Amino acid sequence: MTPRNKSRLTLLAVVLLFAAPLLVAMLLNAQGWHPQKTRNSGTLVEPPRDINAVPLRLADGTALIWRDPQWQWTLLALPGAQCASHCRERLDEVLRMRLTLGRNAGRIRIVYLGPPLPAEMVAARAPLMTGSDTSNAFADYRARGDDSLALALVDPNGNLMMRYAEGYVALGLRDDVQRVFH
Repeated sequence: MTPRNKSRLTLLAVVLLFAAPLLVAMLLNAQGWHPQKTRNSGTLVEPPRDINAVPLRLADGTALIWRDPQWQWTLLALPGAQCASHCRERLDEVLRMRLTLGRNAGRIRIVYLGPPLPAEMVAARAPLMTGSDTSNAFADYRARGDDSLALALVDPNGNLMMRYAEGYVALGLRDDVQRVFH
C-alpha cells in the first residue's frame, strides 16, 4: 500500500467516524423514534398557540400587550376556582424564582389571571401584574384544584409555548426559563 492510499484510507476512516452518529440519528428520526425523556420540566404546547388576538385586561384597566419590547417573556399564573393559602404560597414561590434569575429577572413578567387578590397583597408583590381572562382563552391550562396554581409560558412573539400543570417543580421551572434566555 502506497503512502498516498494509506492517507486516503485514514481520511475516509475519520470521515466515517464522524458521519456514523449523524447517519444513525437521521435513520432513527426517519423511523419516528424520539427520546422519551426531555430536559424541560414543563409540557410543550405543540403546535405553539398564537395568543396575540386574546384580549386580556389588567386590573388597572389597560390591555396586556403580548409583544411589548420591555418584556420579552410572559409567565401566566392560572389558579383554580379560588386562590387561597396554597395557591398564594405557590405564587410567592414563582416570584422568588423570578428574583433568582438575577440580571435576567427583568426579561420576564408574571401575570396572575384569576379571582381577585387583596390589593395589599398585590402591592407587596410587585412586579406581579393581575388581570382577568374574560374570554376564557386559558381555561384548558388552568389548575383543576380549587386552591392550586398552574402556569403557562408565552414567548416574545405572543405564542403560548409551554405549560406547567399544578404540582410543577419550581426548580424545573427556573431551569426552563433560564434555558430560554440563553
